[in-house]
Amino acid sequence: MARATGLDRGRTVLSRLLFFLIKRRLGKVPVPARITALRPALLRGGALMELSQESSRLVPPRLMKLAQTLVASRVGCPF
Repeated sequence: MARATGLDRGRTVLSRLLFFLIKRRLGKVPVPARITALRPALLRGGALMELSQESSRLVPPRLMKLAQTLVASRVGCPF
């Protein structure tokens, strides 16, 4: 169990929006995102990093999905 539980609801408008988008995409908001939401600047930076990685066209989308699945299975990630 994690020591820090994070936020259940976003404090700022940005965190509420990101929580909504994450929940719509994954079904729930993971603990790392809730803990990152404690610091709005970190949440903003993490969101921008995720957006830039998703919009990158250097690797074909099928290969990216395959790599993500392989890494997630190796580290035991439930997402």
